[in-house]
Amino acid sequence: MGRPWYENGKFLKKKNTFTDFISCAEYLIENKYCTNEKLCIDGRSAGGLLIGAVLNMRPDLFKAAIAGVPFVDVLTTMLDPTIPLTTSEWEEWGDPRKEEFYFYMKSYSPVDNVKAQNYPHILVMAGLHDPRVMYSEPAKFVAKLRELKTDDNMLVFKCEFGAGHFSNSGRFERLREDAFVYAFLLKALDMIPAPESQTS
Repeated sequence: MGRPWYENGKFLKKKNTFTDFISCAEYLIENKYCTNEKLCIDGRSAGGLLIGAVLNMRPDLFKAAIAGVPFVDVLTTMLDPTIPLTTSEWEEWGDPRKEEFYFYMKSYSPVDNVKAQNYPHILVMAGLHDPRVMYSEPAKFVAKLRELKTDDNMLVFKCEFGAGHFSNSGRFERLREDAFVYAFLLKALDMIPAPESQTS
């Protein structure tokens, strides 16, 4: 949608990213493309920030969410210039050492905005050796959700001990990860058939 649309989704307008996503979900539901009992969302890295933010803002819209190596502890990361990509990302998000950016980031940072409410089924994945999104970010997010959420929906934290920012290396590892995600979604959607009873 052009450069102006991009410019209106960064710095002190970053929340437009989240409200646009929510508007898309509402449109799909209102126009009967799906229901909130079927709508599942997925995002990785900065897309994981999007997932975390919309889950805090409108958890009622979604049945399940996948957050892969999610950038969810925005302030901690953006205040640490020793982390790879942090200083270059100030051009996208703003520099939280400046007060206006600090408080704006805090207003949407997923870790800082988890609250006592019902959340959908959530799968959060991390890589132990991730230099971009340290495993502590998603772990902290999951811990906060476990402390505060008020539902009995699944909340699964999967940390790959051999992975970085991307999947484990190896020919079939990406396929195994995809299979795990699909299995989670099928379970969340109650689409796993009951095992056939065995008769002797």
